[in-house]
Amino acid sequence: MTPLERAIEQFNRGEYYQCHDTLEAIWMEAVEPDKTFYQGILQIAVACYHLERNNWRGAVMLLGEGIKKLREYEPEYRQIAVEELVRQSYELLMALQKIHSVSQRGEKEEGGDGLPLPTIRLVKP
Repeated sequence: MTPLERAIEQFNRGEYYQCHDTLEAIWMEAVEPDKTFYQGILQIAVACYHLERNNWRGAVMLLGEGIKKLREYEPEYRQIAVEELVRQSYELLMALQKIHSVSQRGEKEEGGDGLPLPTIRLVKP
C-alpha cells in the first residue's frame, strides 16, 4: 500500500490525525503540482479533526483553504474524484456557516454532530 492509499483509508475511516501525519510526510517530499494537491487534502482532513474537537473556527478556515486548493485539480487527479471531495467539503462548510449564523442570531443552535463528513472516492482507471 502506498502512503497516499494509506492516507485515503485513514481519511475515510475518520482517522484524521493519522491521515494528517501520513499526508504531511508525502507533502513535505512532493513537488508541484502534487504538493498543493496533497496540502488541499491535508487541510480538509485537519478541518474534520478540528470539527471533532468542536473547533468551529479552525474547521471553517481549513475547509475553505482546502477547497480553494483542490478546485484546481477538478474533476479528478491521481485517481481521486476531486470534484466530489470538493462538493462534499463545500456542503459541510455551508452547513457549519449556517449553524454559526443561527447561533449568532440567538436562536437555538443545532449541534454539528451528525453532519456528513467528506470522503475520498477513487476513480477507476
